[in-house]
Amino acid sequence: MHSGGQGIYLWFLARELARLGHAVSVLVGPPYPDPMPFARDLSRLPNPQLWGKRFHPDSAVLLPWPRPLRAFEPLYFYELAATHFGFLPEPFTFSVRALRALVPRLRAGERFDLLHDVQSLGYGLLALRAIGLPLVTTIHHPLSVDRRASFARDRTLREALGTMEFYPVGMQAFVARRLDRVLTSSELSRREIRKDFGVADSRIRNVGNGLDTELFRPLAAVPRASHELLCVGRASDPNKGIDTLLEALRLLPPEVRLTLVDEDHPLHLARTRGRELGVAERVTITGRVPQARLVELYNRATLVVVPSRYEGFGLPAAEAMACGTPVVASAAGALPELLRAGGGGTLSRVADPASLAAAIGGLLARSADARAALGREARARVVAAYSWARIAERTVEAYREVLAERARGRPARSTTSARDGAWRAAHPAA
Repeated sequence: MHSGGQGIYLWFLARELARLGHAVSVLVGPPYPDPMPFARDLSRLPNPQLWGKRFHPDSAVLLPWPRPLRAFEPLYFYELAATHFGFLPEPFTFSVRALRALVPRLRAGERFDLLHDVQSLGYGLLALRAIGLPLVTTIHHPLSVDRRASFARDRTLREALGTMEFYPVGMQAFVARRLDRVLTSSELSRREIRKDFGVADSRIRNVGNGLDTELFRPLAAVPRASHELLCVGRASDPNKGIDTLLEALRLLPPEVRLTLVDEDHPLHLARTRGRELGVAERVTITGRVPQARLVELYNRATLVVVPSRYEGFGLPAAEAMACGTPVVASAAGALPELLRAGGGGTLSRVADPASLAAAIGGLLARSADARAALGREARARVVAAYSWARIAERTVEAYREVLAERARGRPARSTTSARDGAWRAAHPAA
């Protein structure tokens, strides 16, 4: 669960597929997921994570100790060279390591109905598809979106060149166009994948993004505050719009306070900008919190505010609605789509403090009972649209489309020189 959104997606989707009766084999690189007892098997692929070590003052950390000569092995040498010149090698090298791990299993006679990539989109996947494996991928949003945001932040030519080097947009677009299906989480992302990656619309499926509605739920024992705003987001990311929220807070009555779930440090934007705006005393920064504490914060808050300038889905808004808490969000990215589905809040103009303050004030002016009714309706609709069980069902529908197409053309199962009967004898439960 510490591996970010893609790790959470992998863990929950695998669990729900297993609950539906599917046998799931997982191949994953670091940071490795929490235990997955529901998986048939789990292969932890190595990864030296050189990019994270690139700025370490001691360059020796880039070498594979205690066997430094391993740096001359082809894949490691490629990673070392690519990292040195500012490129991110990990999506490609992960796909190659996955290929290396799967080929011996296929040669031994093991069969897989389908391979599901989670947004690595490395060239190694094309070799697996050439072997005969039907292959789908999940793209929550194309890396071109992150690259545009990075260009917007760049202030020098050197920074812009670094952005061009870092994002493997060309590789991911090339691979995505050649896979059987691309799964995504919103209609906005669907349009961006079609436009930026050139994937045919007929091969993109919006299956939604999942939410742990068993964890994120109303807690009757947690009292609801009357004037407390909650925001979950990194102030260091301009796309999260924390600066807009701080300016909006200045326009709201002094009894309105903000709790920000973000890593804390002395130079945090909420402190420095908050002092300039005269609202620093009204802001609490929690630092990292465990999931159980986050659920309590969602339940205690009067409103959850998502002031982002872009969201491919908007997980904090969905989590808040699952907890029965109304949401104020900017009309950015997929947030309007999410709030239409959940019906648990209101929208403001993007990067507009006055509009955001007016939207917050409008919901605060309602009675506590009216806000509670809004939260109850949102909870029911979010569970129906975004529970992991529902996402898994939609994902399986996409799998079956691919397998049906393969059955009409060429065999859907991977083929190897091993005899199918021998494999079935060794795997009677498959």
